[in-house]
Amino acid sequence: MHVFIVYAHPSEDSFTRQARDKFIEGLLAAGHSYVLSDLYKMNFKADLSEAEYLRDANYRDYPPVAADVLEEQRKINACDALVFIYPVFWTEAPAKLVGWFDRVWTYGFAYGERGMKRLDKALCLCIAGKSPEDLERCGELAAMRSVMLGDRIADRAAAGQMIVLGSTAKKNMQAREANWDKNLQTAFRAGLEL
Repeated sequence: MHVFIVYAHPSEDSFTRQARDKFIEGLLAAGHSYVLSDLYKMNFKADLSEAEYLRDANYRDYPPVAADVLEEQRKINACDALVFIYPVFWTEAPAKLVGWFDRVWTYGFAYGERGMKRLDKALCLCIAGKSPEDLERCGELAAMRSVMLGDRIADRAAAGQMIVLGSTAKKNMQAREANWDKNLQTAFRAGLEL
C-alpha cells in the first residue's frame, strides 16, 4: 500500500514528531511505501486567497489551481491511504492543516465533479494533552471525529479512523511519562496495521 502522510507540527522537538517516526517505522515494517508532506517544513501556504475562495465558493474551474495545491492533489491520487498526523490545538488540528483542507479540497477535486479518487483508508493520528477519556467525557472527541472523519474525509475514503495518543501534556509529566511508551507503540502498530 502507498501512503500519503500529511504532517503538521511546528517543532521538530515534539512528541508528535516522535509519534510520526514510529508510525513510519510501522509502515515500513509492514512493507508499505509512503510520501510525506511536512506542512511546516515546506512552508505550505495555509491561507485561502480571495481568488481561491471565489473559484470554489462559486463552483468554478478558474482561476487555475495553484501549483502547490496541484502537487498535494497529485500525491492524494497516487496513494491508497491518506494519513494525517498532528497535535490537538483547542480541540482542532493546527491552523496550517485546516488551511491545507481549505486549499486542497478544491471544487472539481474534492467536491463537485470530483477528480479525487476514493481512497481505501484515511487515518487521523492525533496527539492530545488530555486523555482520550477526558476528551470523550467533555464531548471534544466526538467533535474532533465529526469534523475530521464526518466532514473532511466523509465518503472520500472507504474507511476512516481516528487514533488519539493522549495524556501528553507537559503540565502533567507523570501522566506523560507513564503513557509515553504505550503511545509510541500505538503509533507503530497503527503503521503496521494500516
